[in-house]
Amino acid sequence: MLYDIHGNLVALEAVLEEAAGAGATTYLLGGDYATFGPWPRETAELVKGLPAVVRIRGNVDRWLCEDPEVPAAARELVTTAVSVARDSLGPDLITWLYELPERAELDGILVCHGSPLSDIESFAPEPQPGEERMLAGEAERTILFGHSHRQFQRPGPNGSFLVNPGSVGAPLDGDPRAAWALYENGELRLRRTAYDVERAAAQMRSYGDWTDPILRRIEYGSD
Repeated sequence: MLYDIHGNLVALEAVLEEAAGAGATTYLLGGDYATFGPWPRETAELVKGLPAVVRIRGNVDRWLCEDPEVPAAARELVTTAVSVARDSLGPDLITWLYELPERAELDGILVCHGSPLSDIESFAPEPQPGEERMLAGEAERTILFGHSHRQFQRPGPNGSFLVNPGSVGAPLDGDPRAAWALYENGELRLRRTAYDVERAAAQMRSYGDWTDPILRRIEYGSD
């Protein structure tokens, strides 16, 4: 189960190698594949070729064709990153990413990007007041989601169970190793994989000074 790869090809390759060693033959792909990362096109091409039981889009995949909903302070970074990704991807990959479904189901698990409510609102690692609003009426089931780049699993409201596999390409929980989850025999197990962080950072740095916030994510696993 791979979420939030964000163009980090070397992180994805390391995870795929470890997942194959653990017996994985198919993949669940949870969105945010190319933008905000060192290798947008190469990553999207690899993702497109993977054997997937589920493949949904995330908010940055949607932003390739829609205006990003971001605070004014973040707009310059986001619009620059999206523009760079568009130039790298080309029209065919952009269309493919944008037209992926927003949500899916696997063995009774609801698969979404941020939450059942939205691809940009997501659950926190610790319970928060009013978080049941983001279930959008879902109850008594496992919700698989990403977006926040923080790996965790916990009971949620209304009998739900919340699972965030974390981010393959840009974790934000203080651990720069690639985060993902292995699903086997109905059991979800959270995993981390070390990869060549410096290679990813060097490629990201080649795009210019605007990448500094992204570099912090890649190198340190934090904002």
